Amino acid sequence: MQPQHPFDLDDIVKALERPPVQLVRPDLRQAAVAMVLSPSRRVWFMRRAEHPADPWSGQLSFPGGKRDPGDQTLQQTAQRETWEEVGLPLQDAHYLGQLDDLRTRPVRSMVIRPFVYAVAKEPSFRLGYEVQSMHSIHLETLLEGTGRGTMRWPARIGVPLPCVDFDGVRLWGLTLRIVDGLLHRLDGRGVGLERLT
Repeated sequence: MQPQHPFDLDDIVKALERPPVQLVRPDLRQAAVAMVLSPSRRVWFMRRAEHPADPWSGQLSFPGGKRDPGDQTLQQTAQRETWEEVGLPLQDAHYLGQLDDLRTRPVRSMVIRPFVYAVAKEPSFRLGYEVQSMHSIHLETLLEGTGRGTMRWPARIGVPLPCVDFDGVRLWGLTLRIVDGLLHRLDGRGVGLERLT
């Protein structure tokens, strides 16, 4: 059964009205990602292809990547990368707003800027070589906390980290931090491990 979503697009736009935190770090590389919501309020993720040179190999992520010299803005970066990676044009999508910038861990450190879009119809994708598969989960399911738990990284000896299991995949790390940024704006229940209490 499909979850009922109490939040419509106006609620999401209102949640995104608070100015996002922007990290001004000229010494770090800049990147951008696109969170895409479908009309049924499903949030879409791509599972990255397995590749030894990719630090996020096999993980769920939003389409996105590093800013190219030809990108006038980071929003253009998010749109370009979404087209290149999953074949979804965002120029005609409904732009909802921006979430807080995040910095990746010290290894390969960069600043990530997330942009949120809604598409008018259920999306179809053309997967690039960097993408293994597409997965989605209802926004309401994320708000309810279904599938949320903890994992250890590195396995067995690491610290507990929040995660969400769904559709045979696991959402965690930076991508879950971005998701939690939107959830917290909608319900004020915190981010990460705070959402388990």
